[in-house]
Parts: sequence; C-alpha cells; structure tokens
Amino acid sequence: QVQLVESGGGLVQAGGSLRLSCAASGRTGGPYRLGWYRQAPGKERELAASIMRGGTPTYTDSVKGRFTISTDENTLYLQMNSLKPEDTAVYYCNWRRLLTARDYWGQGTQVTVSS
Repeated sequence: QVQLVESGGGLVQAGGSLRLSCAASGRTGGPYRLGWYRQAPGKERELAASIMRGGTPTYTDSVKGRFTISTDENTLYLQMNSLKPEDTAVYYCNWRRLLTARDYWGQGTQVTVSS
C-alpha cells in the first residue's frame, strides 16, 4: 500500500503561481509512474503531467511551458506558473505501480484561478 497526502492548493489570480506537493509513504519502492491528474467541474479527469523516476516528464498540451513536475525521494511536486482560469480544478496526485497497474490516489486539492 502507498499513502499519498497532498498540499498546496488554493485561490490565486490569473497569472499567478502555485506549487502542489504530494508526500508518499508505505511501499514506495519499485517502479512507479508518478502523475498529477485534474478534474474540472463537469469534465472528465485528465492526466496533466507525469514522470517516471529518472525519466523525462510529459505534459498535456494545455499546460506545456507553464507546469513543471518533479520528484524528490518520496515527494512529488507540481509547480504551476502563469495560471489561467481554465486551470481551475481539483488536482489529484497519482502513483501507478507499473507491474500491476494498480493506482494510488491522493485526497485531492482544490486549485481555483480567478480572472
């Protein structure tokens, strides 16, 4: 089992920045894909950014050049710059164990960007 605890969401004006953190504990060893999903009201959850340990990050087109995903030991980060109102969503940290495709989720953190 992996436990994930998120922090760092909040309310910010358009053009501002936020940094999300996701602290992992439990069975964190082994191959995982680490990612940040987001779900806006009335929309499906989408994968905003992901990274393999020691690998190259990937981003959905709408956040490229503005968001940066990184990891440090057992903490996953998402630095969000130049935020837009359309970035408003609940953001979820995700660890996917590669061997089993089992997903672990954080509790979600609200990000609200005002215009």
